[in-house]
Amino acid sequence: MKKSDRDVELPVSKTATGGELFRSEIPEGYRAGFASFVGRPNAGKSTLTNALVGRKVAITSNKPQTTRHTIRGIVHRDDAQLVLVDTPGLHRPRTLLGQRLNDLVAETLSEVDVVGFCLPANEKIGPGDRFIGQQLGLLQRKPVVAVVTKADLVSREALAEQLLNVSRLGEEILDGGGFAAVVPVSATKDYQVDEVADVLVGLLPESPPLYPDGELTDEPEIKMVAELIREAALEGVRDELPHSLAVVVEEMLPREDRPADKPLVDIHVNLYVERPSQKAIIIGKGGARLREVGSRSRRSIEALLGVRVFLDLHVKVAKEWQRDPKQLGRLGF
Repeated sequence: MKKSDRDVELPVSKTATGGELFRSEIPEGYRAGFASFVGRPNAGKSTLTNALVGRKVAITSNKPQTTRHTIRGIVHRDDAQLVLVDTPGLHRPRTLLGQRLNDLVAETLSEVDVVGFCLPANEKIGPGDRFIGQQLGLLQRKPVVAVVTKADLVSREALAEQLLNVSRLGEEILDGGGFAAVVPVSATKDYQVDEVADVLVGLLPESPPLYPDGELTDEPEIKMVAELIREAALEGVRDELPHSLAVVVEEMLPREDRPADKPLVDIHVNLYVERPSQKAIIIGKGGARLREVGSRSRRSIEALLGVRVFLDLHVKVAKEWQRDPKQLGRLGF
């Protein structure tokens, strides 16, 4: 994600007639760069990322702190390439995991070209927003765009009032006149999604493309599979579980001796929680809930991989893993 990434040799692609598409064919004024959405947990960052890319590259949930890894979604346009880096929600950490997630956000923000600060239209600006704003104020003149999400959930009058409040917040916390722009959006209703892209692209540097045409994410498939399983497991559970659930894909291999026209991928997965009571929640009565998690996530995984999968799920207890440096390392944090 560093600026030096733009100096790497770009791959040469083929046109439909077999000719080569060279860098010289990139239009004059073409822009490419990295943008990151930040905001309180459950501010709509992942939903907006998916809407801009046009497919799911980040998991979404009505539970806070769903995102645990930065995920790049790539928006291809005739005039630009916008690489979206989704981050965990910034928050005042209570565990070692929380601190590591905040450190991940800070590292990401130091390297992107523009930041989108997501503030929900249906929630008053609070201490959490001001805390994030203060962190953004330390970015040394990096452009920050205020994105007022979930605009479909409020009236026009309430939205107008929130836009004014957000503008005032920018003037308070940022030097140089506040936010570079304030844009209302509804990712679920496709309201002003293109406008958000236009504003972010306008703040990127002129640069050749950073990724091959057609590539939508650089997230490894095995990590996306784990995230899809965690998304399914978070549906309809109590509030404490999202912070305590980790998913690790132990093995993902094509099954041998399958016909070429009927491939099957075996995926063996461990779901880790911190307490036996949480294990019972995931499994459900008679294993019914775990089977539901498997069925729901299997459909998403098969759509991602384009092949049928056999999903083997096991739930294990790893006591206090969010506070244990060794266990955090083993679980990929």
